[in-house]
Amino acid sequence: MKVRLKIDPAVPETEVWVVAPAHTAAADALVEQLRQRCAPPAVTAYDGQRALLLDTAEILRFFTDGKAVRVQTAQGVYTVRARLYELEEILRGQRFARISQSELVNLAHVTALDLRFSGALRMTLTGGVVCYPSRRCLKAIKQALGLR
Repeated sequence: MKVRLKIDPAVPETEVWVVAPAHTAAADALVEQLRQRCAPPAVTAYDGQRALLLDTAEILRFFTDGKAVRVQTAQGVYTVRARLYELEEILRGQRFARISQSELVNLAHVTALDLRFSGALRMTLTGGVVCYPSRRCLKAIKQALGLR
């Protein structure tokens, strides 16, 4: 088996191809392993005593509420038992960005950005959820969204 890596800055997202001379069980197993490895992880959230597995694509944001970490989806707000820095590490490589010391946002759900007269940025997410990124994080946010 040959393994090659090709770097192309023009490609927006990493793409993996498995090329085989014939359909084999080994090729199928390799494809399945890659799918499982690349699948977005589920995040365990709690609604009282009930545990929920949330697909990361459905998550709008994680934020701190006092000492608790909360996760917000279109269906509601739940508690997460992980810390923001742990979630940031788990979700590395996905479309999540730290927008302040107390908030992590799914950039796939950003619907609008408004620059305020004061220089602050107002970020609107799916469902009208409003967030205010810190100035310290603006450069990274703009880079992640492909803005200048």
